[in-house]
Amino acid sequence: MMELQWSEYADDIAPATVVVVGFVLFVFPEPATTALGSGLLLFGAAWWFYEWRRP
Repeated sequence: MMELQWSEYADDIAPATVVVVGFVLFVFPEPATTALGSGLLLFGAAWWFYEWRRP
């Protein structure tokens, strides 16, 4: 049985955090935070796809 290696997932933690923070800001009912949240969502998704399958 293989052990879980947290170092394998270290590159996914930061983009996922940006996506979660962006989502929280997106759903907060204020125009400025909605705009910032949507920007963070797009940035986090792009960063996540960049890090995906990267050695």
